[in-house]
Amino acid sequence: MDYKKTNAPLNTVTRDMIELSKDTGNVYETVCIIAKRSNQIAGEMKRDLEKKLDDFASYSDNLEEISENREQIEISRYYERLPKPTLIATQEYIENKTHYRNPAKEKNNID
Repeated sequence: MDYKKTNAPLNTVTRDMIELSKDTGNVYETVCIIAKRSNQIAGEMKRDLEKKLDDFASYSDNLEEISENREQIEISRYYERLPKPTLIATQEYIENKTHYRNPAKEKNNID
């Protein structure tokens, strides 16, 4: 996923939770959906960052060999400038890009 291409704001935005929860009819359920998606995005971002930083990993314990690496610093800054996972998840929910299901509701509909 390319996180830079998201329409999510970089700053925190106040949202009307009643308006956001019109699809589910439940504010708590909406918050849970956004939170779970946020955790997924955070995990993806963490794996991507770790994969990129593994190239710079030093496996020796010698303090004399530790040095700054400009490329490593630039990669870290790139990830620091990205929108937070909660903002990305909220924007995805608003744009109806998040697919969710509630097994409890599906079970009740079957009966």
